[in-house]
Amino acid sequence: MRIGIIGAGVSAIAFAGVLKRFGHDCVLFEKAETLGGIWALAYPDVRLQNSFEQYRFIDFPWPHQPDRHPTATQILNYLDQAVQHHGLDVRFEHEVRNLIERSDGWTMEVEHRGQLSTHEFDRIIVGIGQYAEGKHRPEFAGEAEFSGQIVTERDVKDFSVFQNQRVAVVGFGKSAVDMAAFATPLASRVEHVFRTPRWLIPFTLLGLHYSYPFFCRASTLMMPSWVHAGGVERWLHERTAGVVRTFWRMIERLVRRHIRSHRIAADLQSEARLARVTPSHSFVGDLRSATAMAPVTYFQMVAEGRIEPTRGELERFDANGIVLNDDRRVHADVVVLALGSKTPQFPFLPAAYREIAESEYDGIQLYRHMLHPDIPNLAFAGYNHGFMHIAAAELGALWLAAVWRGDLELPSAAQQRECIDQIRSWKREHVQFEPSRSCAVSTRFQQYIDAILIELGQTPYRKLPNPFAEIFARYGGGDYSGIVERVRNEPPPEPRQCHPFIT
Repeated sequence: MRIGIIGAGVSAIAFAGVLKRFGHDCVLFEKAETLGGIWALAYPDVRLQNSFEQYRFIDFPWPHQPDRHPTATQILNYLDQAVQHHGLDVRFEHEVRNLIERSDGWTMEVEHRGQLSTHEFDRIIVGIGQYAEGKHRPEFAGEAEFSGQIVTERDVKDFSVFQNQRVAVVGFGKSAVDMAAFATPLASRVEHVFRTPRWLIPFTLLGLHYSYPFFCRASTLMMPSWVHAGGVERWLHERTAGVVRTFWRMIERLVRRHIRSHRIAADLQSEARLARVTPSHSFVGDLRSATAMAPVTYFQMVAEGRIEPTRGELERFDANGIVLNDDRRVHADVVVLALGSKTPQFPFLPAAYREIAESEYDGIQLYRHMLHPDIPNLAFAGYNHGFMHIAAAELGALWLAAVWRGDLELPSAAQQRECIDQIRSWKREHVQFEPSRSCAVSTRFQQYIDAILIELGQTPYRKLPNPFAEIFARYGGGDYSGIVERVRNEPPPEPRQCHPFIT
C-alpha cells in the first residue's frame, strides 16, 4: 500500500522503517526543517532520561557509542542514520493541512513553502506524537505589570537568560526540575514553585544505575497495569496484591532515604527544604509519561538552599514577580512556566474524526494504542509512548502490519470500544493526571510489549532458555532483534484472533 505518515519524529521513523520492510511505500511529511520531532525542539543540555540500550531501534543498534544518557544532538544524529539505513522518503517543510476521506483511502493536502499540493494514500499514519502541541501556557492576571521575562522551557535556547537573575521555576515535571538545576549555577537566586511534589527517580539506587532494577522482569512484573499477558504475572496481581503493594512501599522507602541522604547534618532548614520536595502520595501513582529522573545535583542544591522549594499555586503576577494563592510573593526577574504539554490536537482530520480524537481531556485512547474503530484506514504512531519507547513503537508497527496483511483479525468495533473504555477507566483510577495520560503506556512498557508479541504468535520471553537472565537481566531494544523479519517471513496459515485476556 501507499502510506502517508504525518511527522518525522522517533515514532514516525519507527513505523516507517517497519512498514517499508513489509513492502509498503511510505512517505513522511515533516513541517519542520529537520527530523526528530520533540528532540529538535529540546532545550540546551537536555539528555535522554533513559539509557541508550533501552532507546534504540530493535534491528539498528547505535552505529557509534553514545553517552549512557545520550544528548539531543546524539539522538538526532542516530535518527538521521536510521532514516538513511531504511532509505526513508522524508519531505521537510511539508505541513499537512487537510485529510479528505475517500472510500478506499485518503487525499492529503500538503503545504510546502506556500504551495499547496495533493497526494493520494491507501492509509494514513498520524505520527505527530503526544507532545506536538507545544507547552501548556495559561494566561495569568497581572502579566502586563510584571517587569521581568516570562518563558516556557521551550523558549530557553541559551542559559545566559538566567545569568545574575532571580529565577522562579513553576512546575514539577522533568522540564521544571531541569530548569531549576540548570539555572542554579548562573542565577543570583532560584525558587522552585509547585503545588505538589512528584516522585523523582534517582539515577542510582543502592549503588546501582536505575536501569538495572527498573528494566528487568523481577521489577516490571510488579507493575500494576490494565493488562498482564503472562499467567504468572496475572496470578501475582490478582491473588497476591499484598506482595505487590509491599514491593512499591519498599521502593518508596528507598527513594525517601535517597532524598534524605542529601541533608546537611544539624541543619534543620536543610531537612525542611528536602521534606517539601518529598511526596506524601504513593510512588506507583506517579509512574506516568511525566515521571522524571532527578537531576544529579537537584536534591543537593535543595539541601544547600541554592534552590528554594516553595509549595503553592501561582495565581497572578505583580510588578516584582509572582503571587501565590495564599498571597505569598516570590520576587523574580525571570519566570519559567514549566507546566507540561497540551492535550494532542489533530487540526487536519475531518471534523467528525477530530471530535473523536480530541474529545477527552487526557488525550485519545486507542485500541492497542494505535487504532480507533470509528476512524477507518488511519492509525496513530507514538500513542503507545513508554519507557522503552522505540521498541514499543516498532513492535506496535509490526502488529499493525500484521493486521493490514490479514495475519491478525481485529475484534468487532463494539468490542474495540469496550476495550478502549476499560483501559481509559483503569488509567484514570490508577495514574495521576497528565494531558496525554491516555496516549501512553509509560512504565507499563513490558506488559504492552508482551501483549503485542503474544498476539503476533511470538514469545515475549526473549532471554530464555536462561531463566536467571529472563528474571534479573535488563531488557533493551536489542532483545527484540529479528522479530520483524520472522513475522514478515512466516505468516500464519490462517488469521489469529486477538486474545480475550488482553484488554
